[in-house]
Amino acid sequence: MVNSMTGFAAHSGQGGEYIWNWDLRSLNSKGMDLRLRVPDWVEGLEAALRARIGKAARRGSVTIGLKLARAVPDGTLSIDPDGLAAALAALSEVAQAADAAGVELAPASAADLLSMKGVQGQGASIVDTAPIKAALLEDFETVLAEFLEMRAREGAALAAILSEQLDRIEALRVEAVGRLEARAENAALALRAALARVMEHADGADEGRVAQEMAMLAVKADITEELDRLAAHVEAARALLETDGPLGRKLEFLTQEFNREANTLCSKSQDVALTRIGLDLKAVIDQMREQVQNVE
Repeated sequence: MVNSMTGFAAHSGQGGEYIWNWDLRSLNSKGMDLRLRVPDWVEGLEAALRARIGKAARRGSVTIGLKLARAVPDGTLSIDPDGLAAALAALSEVAQAADAAGVELAPASAADLLSMKGVQGQGASIVDTAPIKAALLEDFETVLAEFLEMRAREGAALAAILSEQLDRIEALRVEAVGRLEARAENAALALRAALARVMEHADGADEGRVAQEMAMLAVKADITEELDRLAAHVEAARALLETDGPLGRKLEFLTQEFNREANTLCSKSQDVALTRIGLDLKAVIDQMREQVQNVE
């Protein structure tokens, strides 16, 4: 099954006195880049989320966001003493630096302090965060399932596109094979004409030796091996599309091999029709490479 690296899911939940909103999304990436924006006062939540997403997704730039708040405010304001002390120390340090630089700052108000991160401690009064952590992790399974379902749907669409592109590459390969006989006849005529010109202007040259060298050039210009390798690459890519697990990197490697064979075909073609086929191949392979960038 092909999975896309792009996906999105959002979900809201409630448990006890808390409500929350999940936001889970991912974009393309060369590897796994996981970023979390979750309340740090829920002990062990971030590590548990990393473990879950690490098992479910192997590649992509994944961001998990969680907004958590009390469902029914009790009218009181919870202050985190450590957070308040840190905020006051930071303000003092900034004031000293500004004074040393001759910069005049407006005095900070209590409202300014309350708006600073960590001062209002939603979790400061909670002794045991295990219940809210358990509720959040249970609810996360819902948003994770939606996220994976979207990646799978997009992956299925990618697989269909890649399959069509592989069909096109195979059709062009078959067309190139059909041109080999005509190319060989034209090449033979060209070689005989070239040999005649060489012998006409090279007194004392060994005709057999010259013919042997020109035959070796003809062998080097042969593209049968490149076309055979193209067929093998098409078969390998189709087999990959039927496998489970991350396969984006393997497909990227195959697109490089496809492009190498197409480049060689163009450089060796010595035939207008084969050159056109080679250029068409390169265009399809480039389109395939762009799609492969989205595969996990």
